[in-house]
Amino acid sequence: MDIRIDKKSDVSVRQQLAEQIIFSIATEKVKPGQALPSVRELARRLKIHHNTVSQAYKDLVRRTWVVRRQGARVVVRSAGERGEQKNGHDVDDLINATIRMARERGYSLQALRERVRTRLLAEPPDHVLVVEEEPGLRQLLQQEVRIALGQPVEGCSLSELAAQPGLAIGALTVAGQYVISDVDRLVPKAVPAISLAFSAADEHLELLRRLDHPSIISVVSVSRVFLQTARSLLAPALGRHHVMRDFLFPPDDPKALRAADLVFVDSIARPRVKHSKILEYRLICPSSLEYLRTAMKSYQLRLPCRPNA
Repeated sequence: MDIRIDKKSDVSVRQQLAEQIIFSIATEKVKPGQALPSVRELARRLKIHHNTVSQAYKDLVRRTWVVRRQGARVVVRSAGERGEQKNGHDVDDLINATIRMARERGYSLQALRERVRTRLLAEPPDHVLVVEEEPGLRQLLQQEVRIALGQPVEGCSLSELAAQPGLAIGALTVAGQYVISDVDRLVPKAVPAISLAFSAADEHLELLRRLDHPSIISVVSVSRVFLQTARSLLAPALGRHHVMRDFLFPPDDPKALRAADLVFVDSIARPRVKHSKILEYRLICPSSLEYLRTAMKSYQLRLPCRPNA
């Protein structure tokens, strides 16, 4: 291991030593499993204090380049080993270790990618992916699925899924019926997409029809599509007797809602809208959520397929 130290440099001796050892490991001049010189031996060779070598070795252990073995030996970590870092590693460390191990065993990155993809596709879903183009509507669907299932929920647009099909790996993908055929073509065949049916608004329409006096009806939602649909859907029941006002949540002037006789809200706006007469509209019909709940449970109970190595 060729190490040269300049004691007059602005870079500390400790840092020079640690970085040169890392470079030797990265360039495979020092192999995995190979022991580094003892602290005193290296200090004597480089004519530096043994505490400096000891601190540099501690840095390398903390950064997981080396591990301490029985007998106080410091050994270059192999790809499959984990260092003794108390705070653990993140997923990138795990991926990097896997790549190094695969290379050591002669596997190409292409072979590793294909095998990892195959294994991931065989695993049961651990979250729900909501696909919807309009951001507000996607946010609403995510919220309702999260409340109903108690599962992690992510979201993306159809265009994002088309550009990154990997978003569906490990997910049970759901979307509205109007886009389900396009979504289903982009997800793994082993876990087909599930369509979400929307709730009817019969209760809301009937309430409007029973209003005896001219009223102001406000609709509050995070979704522009929700507001547009509500205006079209409620129009026949409103007629000329009532006035509808819609507000994109959060409204610019919350006080404007006070003039309303009745407020329709979505599930996200509901907790933060204050009014004496509020009716919440849930987008996804209960039977659709129950089907989704059952599907997720069945996938998670299923033993994952384990391809032969």
